[in-house]
Amino acid sequence: MLCCNITVSLLISFPPTIVQLYQPVRNQDWCIPFTVTGNPRPDLHWYHEGKLLEEQQYIRTEIHEITDTEYHGCLQLDIPTHIHNGIYTLVASNEFGEDRGNVSAHFMHIPDVDHSGTGGLGFSCITLKFFLKYGRSSKFGMKGSSSVISNEDDSASPLHHVSNGNNTPSSSEMGPDAVIIGMTKIPVIENPQYFRNPGSMLKSDTFVQHIKRHNILLKRELGEGAFGKVFLAECYNLSPDQEKILVAVKTLKEASESGRADFHREAELLTNLQHEHIVKFYGVCVESDPLIMVFEYMKHGDLNKFLRAHGPDAVLMADGQQSLQVELTQPQMLHIAQQIAAGMVYLASQHFVHRDLATRNCLVGENLLVKIGDFGMSRDVYSTDYYRVGGHTMLPIRWMPPESIMYRRFTTESDVWSLGVVLWEIFTYGKQPWYQLSNNEVIECITQGRVLQRPRTCPKEVYDLMLGCWQREPYMRLNIKEIHNLLQSLAKASPVYLDILG
Repeated sequence: MLCCNITVSLLISFPPTIVQLYQPVRNQDWCIPFTVTGNPRPDLHWYHEGKLLEEQQYIRTEIHEITDTEYHGCLQLDIPTHIHNGIYTLVASNEFGEDRGNVSAHFMHIPDVDHSGTGGLGFSCITLKFFLKYGRSSKFGMKGSSSVISNEDDSASPLHHVSNGNNTPSSSEMGPDAVIIGMTKIPVIENPQYFRNPGSMLKSDTFVQHIKRHNILLKRELGEGAFGKVFLAECYNLSPDQEKILVAVKTLKEASESGRADFHREAELLTNLQHEHIVKFYGVCVESDPLIMVFEYMKHGDLNKFLRAHGPDAVLMADGQQSLQVELTQPQMLHIAQQIAAGMVYLASQHFVHRDLATRNCLVGENLLVKIGDFGMSRDVYSTDYYRVGGHTMLPIRWMPPESIMYRRFTTESDVWSLGVVLWEIFTYGKQPWYQLSNNEVIECITQGRVLQRPRTCPKEVYDLMLGCWQREPYMRLNIKEIHNLLQSLAKASPVYLDILG
């Protein structure tokens, strides 16, 4: 009699079972761990507060281990905010049935809403109390009375000269105007004064060009800000090579004594800022009111509108008209970014801090030429980009690092943070940073150490660069020259075709 052994593989089909569904755990980001069994392999779907969760790059199901018919994984959430709080339901299903499991998740406190009408910051997990008295001079604050750009006024132009010292007063020098964060009292420097260095580029013999009023022919209004209006104009006898050139003319609404002093100081500052990626300042006209500053005209306007008009959502910007604009390519985005970085390298070399670097404050000219500038209009035109504190101060908190939000400390390193946000704007075609959150929520996110997510069209190398700009400690951030060199290398790696402007 012959005997043999036969091995049979028995495949048993059965409906899914959610064996375990854990509370969210935090490692580098957040995840909701689970263990599911089933054969054939179950399909997994998540619901948030009863609505099907659309998975994407930032919220996704990951399977880490498979043992026979047992699946171990988690729902990965990259930097969730309070809008992701709530009940999560996991549904596992195959052709033999389904199973469901619920778990409650709480990632962030919901910020308190301030109903006082004073513009104070209301938080649940960070208590901020403002005792602000505006318009008062002190050792660390200048009166905010001037309506012209001033290198000493928080409410005016963002270009400021930096001192070598620390602008934050000691605790013994603090008055009643302070922020209370937890048990710590921090000075509120409403209009920090940036004292000139002895070696400053602001020279006493700076020659500011004066332009005759009859040589300026206004053509049309381009916009209006708190200081006055900006016009497109023709300017005669400005260039020896051309009879007339197009310029942008900024007018000063009021001409008080302090306003005139600030006007002339700003004109000196701008005269000394000469770089191919800084908007060119031609001179002033002071024959009569209103006082006028004359700048080069950049044909395609501000970079934020330009990005939106050349992005996938351009049709939404076209007011019902069919958009004929060509979408920006990745090489062109890199070309734009490295030009802005070049301008910032120059400002840093001159010991100047911009304090309001954003795509709305960059201008676009012919052949995709981009320059940094600020006509002071953006606080009105882009009012939702600013957080109003007290009576008049507007802070671009979505572009500010933690030390600028909490301590009003502005340095070249804080400009580096803003440059990282500008890169994010460029690679999202002009989206507002943290567009899904309110200003109060943004402040909470930034002070808690959260950063913006990688844009869909952004190369990993560029996002790594952004993360280098967003290091919490200023000294750990990338150097502005390093950023420019990296962007230049990336831009050279892929040629830029300048046909987008036609």
